[in-house]
Amino acid sequence: MSSLAVKTPCVGLCSTVYGDLVCRGCKRFCHEIIDWNGYPNERRLAIWQRLEQLQVQVLASKLLIVDSQRLREQLEARQIRFVAEQSPYCWAYQLLRRGAGRMRNLQAYGLALQPAFAGMPLAELLEQVEQAYFQASLACYAALMEQA
Repeated sequence: MSSLAVKTPCVGLCSTVYGDLVCRGCKRFCHEIIDWNGYPNERRLAIWQRLEQLQVQVLASKLLIVDSQRLREQLEARQIRFVAEQSPYCWAYQLLRRGAGRMRNLQAYGLALQPAFAGMPLAELLEQVEQAYFQASLACYAALMEQA
């Protein structure tokens, strides 16, 4: 990710306006959303890195990256935006968010389900991913508040 212009992780589904301390859309903390424009790039990158670590943790527990080059090619062919410098698990997250209801053959995308999730519909898997990602962000927020 370029340090010249660190873009926001916002996905346009902010739930902090409804009182959530962690956004259900981008998984940032409410104060990070409010203060984003005032943060230096180093702080923004640190937030992106935390979000990436959480995504990788959640996705790796449910999916396997079998062929990252095939995944990248499929994302490019379908014009799905992803950050090339991030982990292929983050790419897989973007793919699931855009196409879980339409995808049939994960192997065509260079992916496979972990054995515990074999046969699970991808829309259901995405729901589990989103919930686990949100819970992981909540845990990070709780840890931060304990330190304060």
